[in-house]
Amino acid sequence: MAEAAKAQTSFGGRWALGIVALAFLFVLMPFLFWNATWFGRPLNDSQMSKALTDHAHPRDIQHALTQLELRIEAGDPAVRKWYPQIVQLAADPVNEIRITDAWIMGQDNSSDDFHQTLLKLLSDPNVMVQRNAALSLVRFKDDSGHAQIVAMLKPSQMNSPFDGKLLARLKPGDVINTGTMVAHVESPTGKREVRSIVPGALDRWLVANDSNVTTGQPILSLLPSESAVWESLRALYLIGSTDDLPDVAHFARGVDGMSPQIAQQAQATMKAINERNRSK
Repeated sequence: MAEAAKAQTSFGGRWALGIVALAFLFVLMPFLFWNATWFGRPLNDSQMSKALTDHAHPRDIQHALTQLELRIEAGDPAVRKWYPQIVQLAADPVNEIRITDAWIMGQDNSSDDFHQTLLKLLSDPNVMVQRNAALSLVRFKDDSGHAQIVAMLKPSQMNSPFDGKLLARLKPGDVINTGTMVAHVESPTGKREVRSIVPGALDRWLVANDSNVTTGQPILSLLPSESAVWESLRALYLIGSTDDLPDVAHFARGVDGMSPQIAQQAQATMKAINERNRSK
């Protein structure tokens, strides 16, 4: 009986240790994932320089750029030593890096290198890069990206990137984020994913499900996201013209699914545009 009791106690102890270890892992793994993906983790100068050149890990570059943004906003003059690398990253093949880079360059409107690089990014093949470049240029008191900013208030079309049969995955009204898979296109070589480049909400499909589509053919209409509308209205507050008033007025009346702050900003933007026009 004594030996059995001893064995039972030992067995229970091992189970207790196992449970504690498992619980620790449940806590540790999310923390490690969060620590590896959270862009708010500060980087020292050595880590910053290493991350900016780590093209094998694009998220590390995004992390470094986000930290540089914070330093620029804080007025740290030492951050300028990384400006040449920031400019170089505007030509990086990874879309997410160029998107982040275009936004970061808008944080210092005293840099002519940033200004000239942003002007080039207005013709970037990625729409989100164009948008961020246009918004950043407003900080330079440059309205060269006016067309891109107004387009953020309007529905856009998404084209099929492949030939084949369209297999719709979403329905009208569904919210779409950048990178959301909206459909598959099936061909003899198999199914390929169709992902959105911009955020928004699915307005309507332009082709029927199971229809054959060709590369470049418009397949759906996408309503603008609230974040895109917000940034556009804030920019037009500064650079908007009377030609923009009809597009702005649409949001001044309020839009279902969007917060009241959007209508308030639209009203303020219309007022600023009208006052600017009267002062000419």
